[in-house]
Amino acid sequence: MADKDFGYTLWGRDWVRLAEPLSQTRPDPKLPSARRMALAGGVRVTIDGRFVRAAVHRGRSASVANIEVAPMSQEAVAEMSRRLSGVQPALTDELYRAITDAGHPPAPKLVGADCSCSADTSRCVHVLAVYYEMARCVDDDPRIALDVQGFFRASSDSAEVSTAETPQRWIALNALDPADYFTAST
Repeated sequence: MADKDFGYTLWGRDWVRLAEPLSQTRPDPKLPSARRMALAGGVRVTIDGRFVRAAVHRGRSASVANIEVAPMSQEAVAEMSRRLSGVQPALTDELYRAITDAGHPPAPKLVGADCSCSADTSRCVHVLAVYYEMARCVDDDPRIALDVQGFFRASSDSAEVSTAETPQRWIALNALDPADYFTAST
């Protein structure tokens, strides 16, 4: 069941479902800590295209969590664009239901999630805290839910987003040339 602080709209509830999937059969002991971190303001989220980066502070330690969201399908973009007519359409729960009933739920699908902590799992407490913070942000402004899936870029471009346009997530250290970053003074 969604907390009253997170996921009180259908748009935000999608992010809560990433932390609390319905298929989960046992309680996750990390969820209360993750909720507390998000409620206490310990999560600073930055959205860069389809990437959500967050600095998560817990006590004296800090971790960086990265979440990559898959682009929205062209069919979903077309359906959303058709229903979002007008100058400033409101993203209401009724619109969410209508889009879902049409067969194109706007729920985010993740490409990957990682964290700088030592937990070595994509469901560490820091990533879970980011899901809750994103739910709160999306509850406040549902356009974020569409923006992080590339809806506004895809609807302004008629071309489909290809995997060739996806930025490289990691660069091998030996691929970097120190001369590009440092200059020697004599």
